[in-house]
Amino acid sequence: MKVLLINGSPNDKGCTFTALSEVASSLAQNGVESEIYHIGKKPIQGCIGCMKCFELGHCVFNDGVRELVSRLDEFSGIIIGSPVYYAGPAGSLCAFLDRLFFSGGRDLDGKPGACVVSCRRGGASAAFDRLNKYFTIRNMPIVSSQYWNQVHGNTPDEVRQDLEGMQTMRTLGQNMAWLLKCIEAGKNAGITYPVHEEITFTNFIR
Repeated sequence: MKVLLINGSPNDKGCTFTALSEVASSLAQNGVESEIYHIGKKPIQGCIGCMKCFELGHCVFNDGVRELVSRLDEFSGIIIGSPVYYAGPAGSLCAFLDRLFFSGGRDLDGKPGACVVSCRRGGASAAFDRLNKYFTIRNMPIVSSQYWNQVHGNTPDEVRQDLEGMQTMRTLGQNMAWLLKCIEAGKNAGITYPVHEEITFTNFIR
């Protein structure tokens, strides 16, 4: 079992990384591997709705999104981390996730997901809500913690002083590890992933 932790901050070792590192440490203590993937500082192209990924099997843009989609089979769960910008996730992260979930979403179906947000003061709940919508459109169980998954601070040192936030990260790691082990036990007992109906699309403009 291995969990993918996506660092959606432009800063590779900043506040978001500090929160994700606490989750990773908790996962390790519970016997689950993890990898922190930083999306970087380079501009990220948003989805253009060309639908070519259905034809080609991958996104038309050859960047980190295509690289990560090709590796999704390595991971049993995913946790997305983002700073809070204007009460929402980082724009570059949203562009990354739009394409990741559209072109590679089938490889995420059924895998537990969670998000973590880092803010100086406000906007955490709105950003948290926005990120959770990626999981609910792909049949992904959302892993919870003892509080909404947020940390507060303007620097990594300040984030580490947010004792409740750090504890929330550790609890999230514990809960993710527990759910992954439950899923694995279910598979070993013969409980398989459900076969869903073909998706029906309904347009409201006739």
